[in-house]
Amino acid sequence: MTFLILGLVLFLGTHAFTMLRSKRAKVIGEVGETRYKLGYMVLSLLGLVLVGYGFGVYRQEGMIQVWNPPVFTRHLALVLNLLAFIALASAYLPGHIRAKAKHPMLLAVKIWATAHLLANGDLGGMLLFGAFLAWAVIARISAKRRARNPAEAVAQHGGAVAAPAGWRNDAIAVAVGLVTWFVFAKYLHPLLIGVAAWPGMA
Repeated sequence: MTFLILGLVLFLGTHAFTMLRSKRAKVIGEVGETRYKLGYMVLSLLGLVLVGYGFGVYRQEGMIQVWNPPVFTRHLALVLNLLAFIALASAYLPGHIRAKAKHPMLLAVKIWATAHLLANGDLGGMLLFGAFLAWAVIARISAKRRARNPAEAVAQHGGAVAAPAGWRNDAIAVAVGLVTWFVFAKYLHPLLIGVAAWPGMA
């Protein structure tokens, strides 16, 4: 589980650093914005790779079961993830959903992490999804505090925007989210993650 923990610290730590606005500005002032963004991208990608690799190694070595979630939590997680995909799609389609969610990407992460915590009772899964949930909650609080400061009231993580007239973008977000959720849950999840998420699939 060492690689998993290291990856989480690196990936989420890099993202958490952006909340420290004064320190972030200081680093950018010292190394320049281009180098900062490059370093941010490299460290984030490395952390993500380590998370994936570490979780794979953990599963191969034998998962540590803490509790056994009821079967219905898998179905609940499937429905919740549909909402997460719709929220994620709405981040790129300014509409009523995005305006209501304010920070749809963070909302998507919170729903996704919560859904997986409900359906997974092993230690590694609890650590993985619990860490992402904690980061998303903290990031949302940080974004809310920055929004109160006029100098920093800039949309972050697909932040809040005024809802346009009509529901076209919302309909597209729902459609895109629904299709992406179906394809990922039924076909890509077992292929990429190695775990069947769709009911009736072994």
